[in-house]
Amino acid sequence: MTVLTCPSGPPAVLTWGADALLSGARDTGHVPLVEHELLHGALRADAARTLAADVASVRLLGRGGAAFPVATKLAGVAPGSDVRVVVNGSEGEPASWKDRVLMRRVPHLVLDGVVVVAEALRTTHAVVAVHDPQAAAALRAALVERTDAHHVRVVDAAGTFVGGEARSLVNRLSGSAPVPGGRRTLPTVHGVDGHPTFLSNVETFAQLGLLGRRGPAGFASVGTLDEPGSTLATLLGDVPHPGVVEVPHGRRVADLVGGADRTVLLGGYHGRWTKAGDLLVDRAALRARGATWGAGVVAVLPGATCPVGEVARVARWLAGESAGQCGPCVFGLDSLASDVEGLAANAPVDLSRLSRRLGLVRGRGACAHPDGARRAPDGCRAMSPRVLVDWTRCDGHGLCAALLPEQVTLDEWGFPVVGDDLTERQARQLAQACPALALRVLPALDRSGRS
Repeated sequence: MTVLTCPSGPPAVLTWGADALLSGARDTGHVPLVEHELLHGALRADAARTLAADVASVRLLGRGGAAFPVATKLAGVAPGSDVRVVVNGSEGEPASWKDRVLMRRVPHLVLDGVVVVAEALRTTHAVVAVHDPQAAAALRAALVERTDAHHVRVVDAAGTFVGGEARSLVNRLSGSAPVPGGRRTLPTVHGVDGHPTFLSNVETFAQLGLLGRRGPAGFASVGTLDEPGSTLATLLGDVPHPGVVEVPHGRRVADLVGGADRTVLLGGYHGRWTKAGDLLVDRAALRARGATWGAGVVAVLPGATCPVGEVARVARWLAGESAGQCGPCVFGLDSLASDVEGLAANAPVDLSRLSRRLGLVRGRGACAHPDGARRAPDGCRAMSPRVLVDWTRCDGHGLCAALLPEQVTLDEWGFPVVGDDLTERQARQLAQACPALALRVLPALDRSGRS
């Protein structure tokens, strides 16, 4: 579908300055319980009793797109036998493998988190919802090894993009269609079968399991004061070490992608394109700079890939993932995808209409899918202005290469290869100088949708 899709087979698993979540992870099979306990120590006897204080002390943020404080979510659920605990293992993000790696390779860490949260909330209702058969098998095998998790069930999840949204999963587990409802009711208030529900993604539960075994001091032995600990990233595309990597918070994004000057997709299909620059793996710092860690995807397009074409493919896929409930989502995302496909095909596109459409889908859905999906076409800006070549007109005069040799080279047949880091002024220079009128500038779009 796109180069921004994980390979079908398991990716390489790496650690980079941290060895906690992925400690002991192997190429095949999962870390057995005996080895797991040798690596992390026994689950602390007071882990459930001190859970609320522990997550607050390490400032633990959820590892989903919203990065919601876990202490706040825990405080929103009154303990009781009717509470439900749900691990969202659907991972419908095509560019991400991190949750599946955790479930396949180190399932006991995930189950540790489930056990601790369920005990803290005084409930025996706990579910891990998974769409990946191998992950489900690893979790079930791990459950057989334990004596403290008889109340934990592994069930099938929808596996679709919107089906992984929290309220969609709640509906599925409640026996309804896996789509979000029209009212944005928090699962902590009205969750599975109407009961208060603590729901988070796989990595969040693994972090809670790590905290339960190592305690706040061990958890915070890496990372920063503002965001202790480590996190997982799926590295894709033209990066030095593709795969799922564990990195301590505070690491430079540029280290992961091979340079500060690289244009990178952060956060996955609902993420943003930006320059690596001096950005850090730090959720609050990224948010302050208009970026997001999101699903933990860090991707760089290979040099031979057309960026606009890649954005068009992502936009079309996201349009197809609409739940089909909300008109602005169904029609708006389809229209946005068509506009970007037109740009990729070098067809005339009304850019003012594209800008208007970007604004029209924001905040106009039962879930955040339209808001996230608009970032794909909106992301054309971060990749800098683009010079599109009409190859039916280009005669290989070479004037563009003579004008800006640092940005344009000629291939062996004398046709231009245009660089990725043009300024707006350089792009217009090239287009205006072309005697065959074969060059057209794709202007940047700012994040508000204005051109």
